[in-house]
Amino acid sequence: MATVSARLALMDTYRTIDVEVGGVVQAEIVVQRSRFLAQACRVESEEMARSFIAETRALHHDARHHCTAFVLGAENAIRRTNDDGEPAGTAGRPILDSIVGRGLGDVAVVVTRWFGGTLLGTGGLARAYGEATSAVLQLAGERDRERWQRVRVRSALASAGELDHRLRQLGRMIAVDYDNEAVFTVAVRDLADLGRIDFEPIGAIWQDG
Repeated sequence: MATVSARLALMDTYRTIDVEVGGVVQAEIVVQRSRFLAQACRVESEEMARSFIAETRALHHDARHHCTAFVLGAENAIRRTNDDGEPAGTAGRPILDSIVGRGLGDVAVVVTRWFGGTLLGTGGLARAYGEATSAVLQLAGERDRERWQRVRVRSALASAGELDHRLRQLGRMIAVDYDNEAVFTVAVRDLADLGRIDFEPIGAIWQDG
């Protein structure tokens, strides 16, 4: 158990697209009769990103290219790209640059291309993939995520009701378990907000702002 007397400031925030996890937004541009369909999905893991890419490829199996990039984590620690048959650096990299340039994390983008009969050249391809990605990210919007602290608070059953009410005012209740005592799992922006309440810290959690 611990009681915090010094204020611990919020350490980290980052941005992602303004949809729920698994939500997809799409936008389309046409360049010299080639059609570029960009789809952005909010993801939480590499497995989820790759599943979204595979589903998109299967859905639009008639297209020639499905170029991709995804970025994961608050510090963009995981970055992956795929040109999917386009000249190296003309598709996956412009998609990635558009995501990173907006400071976004936990985002996967697939840009599906149907060839229109006119060669765009390497510069034209890079611009088209970048523009398609920018269009879908603009449409998706942005939301902040904040690092909150999870704590466990224990209470005698007789005082559990009053403590439950107070904790819900201070943070976001994650779970409540009743047995011989009441055990609350709560997320708070700042541990100092708990004042003189005894708690057990159990790690950080990311919350949408």
